[in-house]
Amino acid sequence: MATRIFIHGLDSSSKGTKGTFFRQHYPDMIIPDFPGSLEERMGILTDVLEGKSDIVLVGSSFGGLMATLFALDNEERVKRLVLLAPALNLAEPGTFDGRSITVPTWIYHGLKDDVIPLGEVKRIGQSLFKRLTFVELDDDHNLHSTFRHLPWDELLA
Repeated sequence: MATRIFIHGLDSSSKGTKGTFFRQHYPDMIIPDFPGSLEERMGILTDVLEGKSDIVLVGSSFGGLMATLFALDNEERVKRLVLLAPALNLAEPGTFDGRSITVPTWIYHGLKDDVIPLGEVKRIGQSLFKRLTFVELDDDHNLHSTFRHLPWDELLA
């Protein structure tokens, strides 16, 4: 059985809309809170996933950046990535240079996202992820209209 984890965004928590959805529909999913700086958050993520493998990482916005960083350093333990408007543009310059991730990756990004620039995420994503499915949705940054209707059973399998 896969280890499934949801990583919320910068200004959210495990009790936000997405965390609540996953808790209700996928009770085995790990849904921790990630306070603090990127370094502190990555420490929490590393601790939570210690000794686990076959990991399905679902990351929203800043959580998408965190999921990507984790996968870069632990790819052999990661089964798949599902990134929701990932804040890949907030990575330190050079973070992704010459690196790639070969696990299956889905990025869902809203065409009306006014927080994370779709074009920049698409450019970074197409360079970084070797098995990428990039889906543009008629939605905002939080994917308010479409989030619940994504093929979650399939994505989390």
